[in-house]
Amino acid sequence: MDALNLLLRFAHAVAALAVVLLLAALGRELARRLRQPEVIGEITMGLLAGPLVIVALGRSAFDLLLPGPVFDLIKLAAEAGLVLFLVGLAHKLRLGPNRPPQRATAWVAFGSLVPPLLTGLLLSGWVLVSGDSAARGSAPLPAFVLMIAVSMSITAVPVLARILADRGMSESTAGRLALAAAVVIDALGWLLLTVAVSLGAKDFADSLASVRALLTGVLCALVIRYGLRTRFARSVCERLPRTVAVVLGAAAIAVALTMEHMGMTAILGAALVGLAIPGDEKAPWARAVATVSRAGRALAPAFFVVTGVTVLAEGFAATSWLLIVVALVLGTLGKTVGGYLGARWAGQPRGTARRIGVLMNTRGLTELIVLQAGLSSGILTAPLVLALVVMALATTAMTGPLLNLLDRRTGRSTGPEEIPVATESGTR
Repeated sequence: MDALNLLLRFAHAVAALAVVLLLAALGRELARRLRQPEVIGEITMGLLAGPLVIVALGRSAFDLLLPGPVFDLIKLAAEAGLVLFLVGLAHKLRLGPNRPPQRATAWVAFGSLVPPLLTGLLLSGWVLVSGDSAARGSAPLPAFVLMIAVSMSITAVPVLARILADRGMSESTAGRLALAAAVVIDALGWLLLTVAVSLGAKDFADSLASVRALLTGVLCALVIRYGLRTRFARSVCERLPRTVAVVLGAAAIAVALTMEHMGMTAILGAALVGLAIPGDEKAPWARAVATVSRAGRALAPAFFVVTGVTVLAEGFAATSWLLIVVALVLGTLGKTVGGYLGARWAGQPRGTARRIGVLMNTRGLTELIVLQAGLSSGILTAPLVLALVVMALATTAMTGPLLNLLDRRTGRSTGPEEIPVATESGTR
């Protein structure tokens, strides 16, 4: 009987996942019709699905459709998908051989990182001064402030790359500088995120546990890195890429869950594994990494649904509209103004700098991952995460319309608008 109940529960979870994937496909189609990146429709549909069912049918009906044990299975699938997707995302946090000049990239990255970090300080200060206890929570102040600052500074590399490809801007000056700077910012963001989670420990014992978890993750990542460099691993990757993908995915999940069990968020474990994989795109394990990332991307809609149920449904009543407005205004100003100034300091003309400022305001899925890390570690509260989720979706959605506005103002089409940068000074 127990086996039968387990089988029925598993079948129920599979059916629920099928519905989730169908909703994701519908969201992508709606986004295409609205001329938005597909991921915006996928995220929005996933986030709203659970809360809309709860509002329409009531919490009891929702619990009947998705009982606790079934929802736990979906959460497990969502976490596994997130880990697998992060392996590919972290693996891509490197610059290719056709990268723009380092000086120009550094200035754009500086402008797109430091001002948003400062707006994060302003947002955390506003939460403290306003006395919003639901948004503040009980996390240690340094961890709380740093986590908000990191959340405000993220630029989503995958979504940005997709927008550039869709608009034919991948080889333009603005596109190449924005993407290169986004890679640098996100790499630094993962480091700051690690520090924030470590600071979130409430006492010395928790801090020691976080350090042990981090060291364990680093050790496992190094084992994977040097293991892949062996002749035997290369040979197996060339002959059995799918088998290697399964083993690599299982190893990433094992490392992530181990770190989570030891007191550190699983997201950092997945990022460590992805960063540890050697970055040669022609290496035999590149196919395995791509397969792992695709599997994670396929399960990503489950992550959106789980986030919607645990954050939107729980945080909506306690989140003030003023908090959402403040987060949106500060988030937009920090990235657009900072990206513009960084591009101008890099020697770019005003038109290119404006486009870079708009592109750096793209947050998307990467922002949601960072917010999930803050929520799962107890540093961010559901109301604050809800405000930042709205900010992430709004800033990503405004990228396309703002680029269209700039194109109309300058009388240009949506293709490559400049000759790519070719000098170390960052000029054309």
